[in-house]
Formats: sequence, structure tokens, C-alpha cells
Amino acid sequence: MEPPSSSRQTFLRKRLLQLAGAAMVAAFVVLLPFLVHDVYLQNVLILTLMYAALSQSWNILGGYCGQISLGHAIYFGLGAYTSTLLYTHAGLTPWIGMLAGGAIAALVALILGYPFFRLRGHYFTIATIVVAEPGLISMINWDFAGGAQGIQIPYGPDSWQHLQFARDKLPYIDFALGLACITWLLTWLIEDSKWGYWWRAVKDNAEAAESLGVVVFRSKMAAAALSAFFTAVGGSFYAAFVSYIDPDSVMGFQFSLLIALPAVLGGIGTLWGPALGAAVLIPLTELTRSYFGGSGSGLDLIIYGVLIMAIALARPEGLTSLFIRRRVGEAAT
Repeated sequence: MEPPSSSRQTFLRKRLLQLAGAAMVAAFVVLLPFLVHDVYLQNVLILTLMYAALSQSWNILGGYCGQISLGHAIYFGLGAYTSTLLYTHAGLTPWIGMLAGGAIAALVALILGYPFFRLRGHYFTIATIVVAEPGLISMINWDFAGGAQGIQIPYGPDSWQHLQFARDKLPYIDFALGLACITWLLTWLIEDSKWGYWWRAVKDNAEAAESLGVVVFRSKMAAAALSAFFTAVGGSFYAAFVSYIDPDSVMGFQFSLLIALPAVLGGIGTLWGPALGAAVLIPLTELTRSYFGGSGSGLDLIIYGVLIMAIALARPEGLTSLFIRRRVGEAAT
């Protein structure tokens, strides 16, 4: 049965407003580097955009599909190591390495998903943590990949082909913004598609969804592969950005947390939650470490932790609930 024309117009208006809002945010970010010339702040902007994209990728699996993973560092590391090894040993451009790393990560996600998606709730989360540790240990002991010492990416001329820019941060900002926009747009397209409805149904009640014809296992596998692919692309970009990687710097457990936290903080399973969470969390992380971490007393971690707890207690539904409640209140008046 077709929905009423007024309902359809309301739906289309909402979708167009979301696109317009995203375009305005992207335009604002494009202008920021021309207003902020401090290199440190530009680095913070790059990391914020990168984690917005990574968290949006995680949100596909953890937010919409309800499969809370704390092992996404393995996909991030696979992307970083694949592109770096292909560049240093085979001379292949990082662009090819990104696609290869994304494909390998998606394949690994499907292999892991086959047994893991038979687990429920916290058992699945624990399994994702456990499987990430052998990946880290394997890279530490793999001499071809540099072992514990890591790999230094050789410097070349500044170019998009090599994704290297020694003095100019603007290309990195453009790439990180492009990745964030792609993951946001993909989520926007999926949110009101058949897959989006399937994932939300699986998240709410997998048994009920299956009884209504949703292919639960296939839905979870598709979400895992898509999430892993873009997480690996982010890892490839990070390797090119910092020009040096080692197992702890790209596959440590802290990356799994930093990938998931922006979505949780901003609003899990929402379109704007990861971006909003990253805009608060990443500058907070970098600035507290910069201004309070030099003493070695751990004051930066204390301040950072207290602020995160305060936000979580004040808005347990996520920061996006601030705007949702405001719209509901305005509609009621």
C-alpha cells in the first residue's frame, strides 16, 4: 500500500534537509584550513575527520546492526600494513594498497563472522577483543613486516600518486574529509534502504526479524564486510599520513576503543552520531594530551576520563539527543 502523498513529501523533505546539512558542514570544513594556519590544529582536524569516518564505518555494524565490536583495530592494521608493504616492497601506489587492504579486511571479517555471529550479546564482543590480540602478536613476530620495530615509509616527492605531502596538510585534510563524506553518504543511502531496515530489525530482535523473513546471518555478514572495508581504508590513509607504522601504533586495543567511542558518545545507530562524537572526542583527546600530558603524571587521562563520564551521564543516549529532543519540543509547541 502506497503511503499518503503528504507522508512521502515529509520523508523526501527530511532526506533533502539531511543532504543539505551535510553539504553545509563539508563546506565549513573545507574553509577551516584557510582560517586556521597552525599546523598542530590542522593535524587535529585531520585526525578528527579520520575518526569520524572510522566511527561511521563501525556504526554500520555496531550501531545499525547491533553487533558491538571492540576488535576493529585488526581491520585498521590490515589496511595500514597492506598498503605499506605493497608500497615499500612492490612500489605500488597507496591507492591500490587501500583497495587491496579493504578487500583483505572484508574477507577477514567474513571469515571471522562465520563463527562469531553465532554468538550473542557480550559473548560476541569478547570474541572480537580476543581475536584482535593474536593479530597484534602475529605482526610483532613477522619479520617481513618489520616486526616490533615497524616500517618506515620512504619519503618521495610530494604527490597524490604517493599520497605524500611533507609540508602541506591541505591534501590530507581533503582526503580525510572525502573519506568522511563517503562513509556518511553511504550510511545515508543505507539508512532508509532495505538493508537499513533489516539491520535495525536484527538489532531490535533478531528472532522476530527472522520470523518476518529477514535473513539475519547474511545481514550481519554484509554489515561486517562493509564496516571492515572502510576501516581498512582509514588504516591505509593513516599509514600514509604518519609515514611510519608498527604493530602497537595501528593494531593496539586503543584503536578499537577510539573507533567505537565517537559513535557511542555522539549517538549509536544514528546518522550524525559518529561525526558529532568525533568532533568532541578527538580534539578533547589531543588537546588534553598536549597541554596536560607533558608532566607524565597522567593528568591528561584524568581530565579526559572525567569529561567523557560527565558527557555520558548527562546524555546517555548520545549528543545527538540534544537536537532530537529540541525538535520534538518545537513540534509539540
